[in-house]
Amino acid sequence: MNKLLLVLFSLVVGWGYLEPSSNDKAAGAIELLRSDTLEMLRPKQEHPAETKAIVDLLTRYHYKKKWLNDSISSEVFDNYLNALDPNKANFLKSDIEFLSKYRHQLDDELLDGKLDFAFQVFSIYRERSLERLDYLDVLLAKEFDWSANEELEIEREDWLQSREDLNELWRKIIKNQALSYKLTGQDWDHIVESLLKRYARVRKSVYQYNSEDVYQTYMNAFTSTYDPHTDYFSPIAKENFQIDMSASLEGIGARLTQQLDYTKVEDVIPGGPAFKSKQLQKNDRIIGVAQGDSGVFEDVIGWRIDDVVQKIRGPKGSVVRLQVLKHDKDINALPDTVRIVRDKIKLEESTAQSQMIPIIENGETFKLGVITIPQFYIDFEEMHQGKEDYTSTTRDVKRLIAELQEDGMDGLLIDLRFNGGGSLQEAVELTGLFINEGPVVQVRDTYDSVDIYVDENPGYYYEGPLAVLTNRYSASASEIFSGAIQDYRRGIILGENTFGKGTVQNLIDLDLYLRNSGVELGQLKMTLAKFYRVTGSSTQHIGVAPDIAFPSPYDDEAFGESNMSNALPWDEIKTTNFKKENTISDDLMASLKKLYEKHLKTDEDLRTLAEDVERIKEDKYIKSISLNYEERLKEQQAENASNDLSTTIDINELGEEKMEVDSIAKKLSEDPYLKESLRLLATLTKSKIG
Repeated sequence: MNKLLLVLFSLVVGWGYLEPSSNDKAAGAIELLRSDTLEMLRPKQEHPAETKAIVDLLTRYHYKKKWLNDSISSEVFDNYLNALDPNKANFLKSDIEFLSKYRHQLDDELLDGKLDFAFQVFSIYRERSLERLDYLDVLLAKEFDWSANEELEIEREDWLQSREDLNELWRKIIKNQALSYKLTGQDWDHIVESLLKRYARVRKSVYQYNSEDVYQTYMNAFTSTYDPHTDYFSPIAKENFQIDMSASLEGIGARLTQQLDYTKVEDVIPGGPAFKSKQLQKNDRIIGVAQGDSGVFEDVIGWRIDDVVQKIRGPKGSVVRLQVLKHDKDINALPDTVRIVRDKIKLEESTAQSQMIPIIENGETFKLGVITIPQFYIDFEEMHQGKEDYTSTTRDVKRLIAELQEDGMDGLLIDLRFNGGGSLQEAVELTGLFINEGPVVQVRDTYDSVDIYVDENPGYYYEGPLAVLTNRYSASASEIFSGAIQDYRRGIILGENTFGKGTVQNLIDLDLYLRNSGVELGQLKMTLAKFYRVTGSSTQHIGVAPDIAFPSPYDDEAFGESNMSNALPWDEIKTTNFKKENTISDDLMASLKKLYEKHLKTDEDLRTLAEDVERIKEDKYIKSISLNYEERLKEQQAENASNDLSTTIDINELGEEKMEVDSIAKKLSEDPYLKESLRLLATLTKSKIG
């Protein structure tokens, strides 16, 4: 990757706007925009150079070596239109027909750094969106006829021909949303008020789209033609991605949201600077931001939430001052001035968390630890600075295991549900806590060179009974970890088949690539390699199959890597030299599977879950929904009756340590996957003790 950063780029670029012919204009595909209220968006000065750099990087270094051609141009065309209007509820078919003349020209424009198409199309999209929003007042002028037998088509394969067709589609969309409110018991006046507020926020967001939004959407329409995990991040998106990876940020420690024109404090993070100051509370409204002790306040009323966030974030030790309308005062009150010294804040909800759950199985009590890992994170900046206690998944999990062991843990469950991946390094190091030694994963680059990542710390950190819980959303680094645990037979994998993402991405900072010394540029996340299990099998498409599969509504064709456009194929390479630990013997696995089959027949929560899964599978084939009140009411009542069949766990089966009994019972009854995993882990634990 270093060789990429040493390449010097020197470009001279320009841009212009598409001009339709008089016949095109007569067709009515492109009209005058609301120039009195809407800024005409144009590419930023740096965007053409960024575009050329992205094209160069992808064509030279992406795992799938592809040169730009008319086929890619056609894909970019479709991707961009679908990204702007995925439900085909804004563009007219005449718009698409007009624009189709550019279908096979976009490859040449990308090579030249031209972005005319992207911004012209967005202008049309924005106008169409505002037309639909203008129609809302007409739709809500009188109450809908709830007795009419009509349906809303859920998926549409093509755009509609006329404004009349679009108006009819939007009438049904709004009626469906209004019907959802009505089914909760709201009257018409309240329904209208709720929908008008909702779409006031939508209208505001349409007006607040900026050039960076358009550029990022268009670039990702291009990068996705290579594979679904190659992405362009705008400068703001780049910063947010880095925050996610490190599970920390430098700022004041407050979660913000938008309430019409105001930036509102949604929550104050315990232990952060805002919390310690005791000057900022939930529902306070921030109306002004100033940098340092002498900076001038900028009025941020009406600003986009991400723009306000950028003003408030800043380096540790710096000062930010806020003008705040307190939550208990009206908008005419004088604002308070709050001075806060920024600091580094660890985002606890993004880091590993533990819980001890005592459970009785067959008359015997087991204290089972559960560690939930939402992502594989690491603070690279702290690590490179040589900080001993830098934030990382492995370090946090080691600490949590030690705490659980001090509390008398008998067995451990690692919960990777909804963990979409993260740091490859952390997946390898985390695996090393549970195996004695050996390879963890293989990585092959586009030149067929294979690197083997091994556990560099021989010996066990935790040698006890181990289970790993996955679902269809567990991907990438989660699959490296669960696949290695399964291949070594170190623990048992439970739950659903994982996502099937077996590709490796690297981050390329376009500032460094272009030797840029001016305005901040974005970042390219590009697929450069594929990873393989120690057996030689790729997880691409097939994922990691659980040893014991729980009821799941997902299938490979409908959800997962196999359902994504341009996903790299499955393949395999040579196996590595690794030694199975066989903590899970064939006989033990067979007995656990037999026990699960018994639970599936006798446990009410599992039976209800299986029934719910079958109902969800059936619902996937529904192509339209009724807009008749009586019909929908019957459907709602039937669903509620089904939900009422769900049983609660017998609290007498659970121990009372660490948590209140009724709290444990409620948690496990609401999460049958966790409950069954712990019951199987208890049996596994007993077999190891006995």
